[in-house]
Amino acid sequence: MTADAGALSPAGIAWPDAARRDAFQRWADAIAARHELDFATLAPASADASFRRYLRVAGARSTYIVMDAPPPLEDVRPFVQVARLAAAAGLHVPQVLEADAAQGFLLLTDLGTEPYLEALQQATPAAADRLMRDAVAALVRWQSGVSAAALPHGDAAWLQAEIDLFAHWCVAREFGIEWSDEQRAVWQRTSRLVVERVATQPQVAVHADWMPRNLMRCEPNPGILDFQDAMRGPLGYDIASLLRDAFLSWDEEREIDWAVRWWEGARRAGLPVAADFGTQWEAIEWAGLLRHLRVIGIFCRLRHRDGKPRYAEDLPRFFGYATKVALRYRPLAPLLPLLEPMSGASLAAGFTF
Repeated sequence: MTADAGALSPAGIAWPDAARRDAFQRWADAIAARHELDFATLAPASADASFRRYLRVAGARSTYIVMDAPPPLEDVRPFVQVARLAAAAGLHVPQVLEADAAQGFLLLTDLGTEPYLEALQQATPAAADRLMRDAVAALVRWQSGVSAAALPHGDAAWLQAEIDLFAHWCVAREFGIEWSDEQRAVWQRTSRLVVERVATQPQVAVHADWMPRNLMRCEPNPGILDFQDAMRGPLGYDIASLLRDAFLSWDEEREIDWAVRWWEGARRAGLPVAADFGTQWEAIEWAGLLRHLRVIGIFCRLRHRDGKPRYAEDLPRFFGYATKVALRYRPLAPLLPLLEPMSGASLAAGFTF
């Protein structure tokens, strides 16, 4: 922060600099009367792995959420577009009540204070099953109802760039490992194979982070958040994200049960799933492997570039997922010697799969 940054707003909220604080105050003054908002009640609602943050403000009859997404680091326009598409599909997403795209401020309806992650962590097995079934049903509606054609394409080049985050931020930066030419060639061949297998899956609207941390327990259930990175991409990506989460793991019997429910619902909805569930499950696992390697890279980048080390605490979980899939499918076996120097330490730290 600069010397005059961190000057607090009247509600006691810190801003990165005085100019950002003053811009927010002008925007807040302009919209307060329209929505009967009391900005003296402004308080943190949640943080984000990006540069966005969320604040809660009280109104005369309800509470609302302010998204603070400072340009040029963030762009609120994709959020606004996808919110419109998802609402048209009958999904429970925040309604955008006010938008200042140039300044990066949104006023949103409030989906409540109970994230799925916390609800699942505290739930009985039966209650967890109900919550996950709701999440699966909503995913089918998302994939069948949100127009993929209206979204940017997560094509093979994008997927390759994302999986390569693992090599740069995890292998080189987090563990300080320098691969030999032979190891680098193995990575290139195997990662290309993963990308090819995932990129050729049927293309649908992909949330890109359909996980419990981005779902809210509310009515109708679930509420859906953090969809600004939605894209047109592989059918198996979002269900893999849900079943093998960054912060919560399930035994495989439950994963498969929920995956079958998704597959059956997707077939009824006319989505292009495989006729055989075993074939579809393999596609889900390959998409999940790409996601898990990508997220390992992102979590390491958050630590080393962005000063957010807490995400890296869950690296062992992702190494467990990745190792499990690499062991299961013969073409992925070359990944195992590359993963072992990192995953071995992670698994020794207490994560099992």
